[in-house]
Amino acid sequence: MRAARLHAARDIRVADEPDPVAGPGLDLVRVTAVGVCGSDLHWFDEAGIGDATVDRPLILGHEFAGVIEGGPRHGQRVAIDPAMPCERCETCRGGHRNLCPDVVFAGHGRQDGGLRELLAWPAALLHPLPDSFSDSDGALLEPLGVAIHAEGLGHLKLGASVAVIGCGPIGLLILQAALCAGAERVVAADPLAHRREAAGRLGADEVINPDVEGRAALAELSGGGVDVAFEAAGTDGAVALAMVAAKPGARVVLAGIPAEDRTSFPASLARRKGLTIAVARRMGDVYPRAIGMVAQRRIDLASLVTHRFPLTEVAQAFEVAGAREGLKVVIHPSGSGASMPPRPAD
Repeated sequence: MRAARLHAARDIRVADEPDPVAGPGLDLVRVTAVGVCGSDLHWFDEAGIGDATVDRPLILGHEFAGVIEGGPRHGQRVAIDPAMPCERCETCRGGHRNLCPDVVFAGHGRQDGGLRELLAWPAALLHPLPDSFSDSDGALLEPLGVAIHAEGLGHLKLGASVAVIGCGPIGLLILQAALCAGAERVVAADPLAHRREAAGRLGADEVINPDVEGRAALAELSGGGVDVAFEAAGTDGAVALAMVAAKPGARVVLAGIPAEDRTSFPASLARRKGLTIAVARRMGDVYPRAIGMVAQRRIDLASLVTHRFPLTEVAQAFEVAGAREGLKVVIHPSGSGASMPPRPAD
């Protein structure tokens, strides 16, 4: 099989490797689609993320889908849950498998991910896909799960007002999840025109360029402030904007991953408003919910995919994703894939 391994910062190489063998409890999966996530870009640019660093060539990719090869489920198309928690610790038993201190996660640390043609994965973590789902839909169920988890941390009430700061794929999925949860009004902010266009198309009532219109305009559009503000950009500026948009007593959910593993914000702003700050990490057991929401056409995944690449062009795929030229970049390890230009912006 062919696999793409990250050897050092911005050094990713495709090479032939032995095919994996599915042992007890595992299924062999031919990988059909892998989404490039913001956390993958941290690995690519910095050879690490947070306190985890590349100490051996690592196969990235945790947003993935494929087809089971062999066994009783041969030919079943599946979405692949990238998280393998221990299921034994107090955290797991308490229903917080995403916070398991011993979790093994695809494309992170020493666990290879999905940027390869074949992998052996726990059968219990392979979720069947409806026939109506594309391979890319299957891969994007993972970021949708992250968005659903973040929305849950917001404790949205029916008819609530919401701000989404950062309209990349995660922010756009949070926006949609908030609308599904009953948000009545959504204000979105992003400096990139094509992302603002996507936010408006997907249901935002007001869209702002914070680099041009600034905090005052965001505060004005938010009225007296929103009930819940979601930050999905990973910058201190975005965190501060979320706090500006939030009303006194509101919740602010931080879903972005900062480049330097550190977040700071104006303490006086947060303190005077008495804000409750929640920090999102990955997701819980939400794949069935995510599949149901897409199957019912309550969530649009297809329009988020703006670029596709075969595995042989993985380095170019990461360059495009890092340049924020479109929305979601998808790599197709099995099959030729197809490069495609970004959708029109404005």
